[in-house]
Amino acid sequence: MGGPADPPEGTPEGAPGGGEDEYRSVVFDESFVRAARLQEYSAQERITDHAPAVRRRPPLRRAGLSRQALVLVVLIALAFGTAIYMGVRHPYQTPAAREPADPLRMTVIPLAPEGKVPGATDVEQLYASSPAAQFRIGAEGIPLPASRRTAHFSDGQVVTALITAKDYIVRSSLDPEVLTGGETRSVRVLLDPDQLDQFDQSFTRPTADGRHAPTGWLVRFDPARAQLADRQIRVQGTLQAAETDSSTLEVTSDHTFVYALRPAGADREAKASLFTVRRELHFRFDREDLRLHQAQLVVSYVQAGPLSCAEDSATHLRPLLAGQTAKEGGPAGTDPYATGSTPALCGALAPGAQPKL
Repeated sequence: MGGPADPPEGTPEGAPGGGEDEYRSVVFDESFVRAARLQEYSAQERITDHAPAVRRRPPLRRAGLSRQALVLVVLIALAFGTAIYMGVRHPYQTPAAREPADPLRMTVIPLAPEGKVPGATDVEQLYASSPAAQFRIGAEGIPLPASRRTAHFSDGQVVTALITAKDYIVRSSLDPEVLTGGETRSVRVLLDPDQLDQFDQSFTRPTADGRHAPTGWLVRFDPARAQLADRQIRVQGTLQAAETDSSTLEVTSDHTFVYALRPAGADREAKASLFTVRRELHFRFDREDLRLHQAQLVVSYVQAGPLSCAEDSATHLRPLLAGQTAKEGGPAGTDPYATGSTPALCGALAPGAQPKL
């Protein structure tokens, strides 16, 4: 209770001697007020805990953010270091730059028969009486050899090179559409892009210069002269793969193909004859070629007959058919002073290469 002199409600606020005098010694400067971080308790907390109405909040902790940033930096450093290590240690890494593919060098040699070309209406009889009697049919005559990894190429890469070379041989030597002078795209898509201009020029502007003869790229008969008498073409030969350097695989092929032909437009009663083509091809592969299933065809050496040496065999093969003989005269003359020209070549077809009827 207040004294006799105090008002019933106590000393008015602001009057001298009021309750304010008790706190005159306490001074709250501006920095103290800003530093104070207060949080009011809820009503339930005040009831149950009998805690003061407000409490001091702990200062914000920023260490968590720094710790996360440090972990992220460590992870990035580990990933970067692992990538560098794998790149150095990987034995089959891709070279930084690849050399352009060499142009194809080709030689096509016609083989002229001695006397008339033998023929028969029975194609099986022709094959049975020829050296091709034991040859396999079609792609079965181009088996893949046992393959092993090399110093710089894996088993899979060697197999890929062999398969790509086989695909090229099959499409360019056994496809009836290609053989009869039709589409060439199936062969073209297997070539390295650096050789496509040379390939296209060989068909748009063919010439017997050792670079641009269609018959250097594929087997192609003159459709105005001959047609296939049997699509079961006889084949025999070999494939071999070897590493030439740390960035190059080379596949060499040597196959003999025997075709049964009849005159263009003739029926099945017309006599058929055999035509033989021996193709020796050298393929080259870098790692980009292996990845894209493409090949660089760098050497093509072809012997084919029976042909007449007096006729051009660069654009099409123009076979001598049953009962025909080679024309007199040899190939066109060659100027030895023209350094850019290729000597014209011709050979004789051995009698043993023909069926014995």
